[in-house]
Amino acid sequence: MTDFTPDTIGKRIKQTRKLRHMTQTELALKAAISASHMAQIEQGKRQASPAVVASIARALSVPVADLEGRPYIEELRRDQLDGLIQPIRESLDVFDLGADPDVAPRPIEDLVAHTDRVCRLIRASDLRSAAAELPGLITETTTAAHSTGDRRAWQALAMQYRSGYDLASKLGFQDLASISLDRMGWAAERASDAVTGAIRQYNRALAYLRAGQYRTGIRIAELARQTAAQADPGIEREAVAGQVHLGIAVLAARNGDAEAITGNLAEAESISVRTGEVPELLWLAFGPTNVAAHRASCLIDQMLYHEALIVARAIEIPDSWPASRAAHHHAEIARALLWTGKGDAAFRRLLDARRLAPQQSRHSSTVRETVAGLLRAQRRLPESMANYASWIGM
Repeated sequence: MTDFTPDTIGKRIKQTRKLRHMTQTELALKAAISASHMAQIEQGKRQASPAVVASIARALSVPVADLEGRPYIEELRRDQLDGLIQPIRESLDVFDLGADPDVAPRPIEDLVAHTDRVCRLIRASDLRSAAAELPGLITETTTAAHSTGDRRAWQALAMQYRSGYDLASKLGFQDLASISLDRMGWAAERASDAVTGAIRQYNRALAYLRAGQYRTGIRIAELARQTAAQADPGIEREAVAGQVHLGIAVLAARNGDAEAITGNLAEAESISVRTGEVPELLWLAFGPTNVAAHRASCLIDQMLYHEALIVARAIEIPDSWPASRAAHHHAEIARALLWTGKGDAAFRRLLDARRLAPQQSRHSSTVRETVAGLLRAQRRLPESMANYASWIGM
């Protein structure tokens, strides 16, 4: 048995509050929660929901990522990912410099295939390989797009920038994620591609979800829905529109808008009946399973944990689902299981998340906070759980 005292969001809130020269009562009042709730969060006796963390972050005038402690630098070093971030930054900086005379790009078909390979690596949670391959691919495709003007090259470049966003978001580099999305929009405009533009706006809305700015996120997601409607009719437009409705539903759940949750989930479900499971189409994992998973997420964000677990029990994850999406789902359900007192079941879900997507899970704030909750519930842990906590750096 091993004894742990985890580094938690509560500890970081307390440290930041003191730097701001605020009392617990003052912070609680500004964050619109009770003083007792604030005290329990800081003492590690109660886990804060994402919406509460966002409210406290706004009250302290800090990013949510600061309270989460992201990026987790030591874990990045252990995964040999820290040295791969700067090359991605550098590749994003050459977007408007035109064709590089020292770069001889491959045929566009090869660049498109490599773009898809990087997307596939990220969905398989091989973040290190994806991060290693992405900078050179962006540099090469930038030259190809500028020198040929081929729409396919601009589309591929936009999706590469999307991969940059995915990597930065998963690893906790929110500034890099924001830059990647700006570049994605720039390339999508040159490709005159409404579908890619809508995906960019959808991902931008998710960035605001992570930052706790839900109303702004909903406005951006509505813009994504309008952009998708401009695309040519077909399954791609359907899948993007459905995924945007799911994004709005989650944002609405965080924002406490029950009517918007119900309406958008219903729209997404109706679309999923027409599309069926299309997990690899545009790498959105859209389909009936994803609708059900988002329904459970919305219930969790409304603190309706028992109802969420009822929905989750009926979900059968298809083998075709990307490992990264399946792992994220397991991590979310683990959080609900923890909050209903089912620690052993929560830990089994965390093990599933690690098995499916180890690099993603190590850098997941949801996984870390759930582990912290398990540590709070039982200070002296079996070695298996203690090893897991050590593995993620707690």
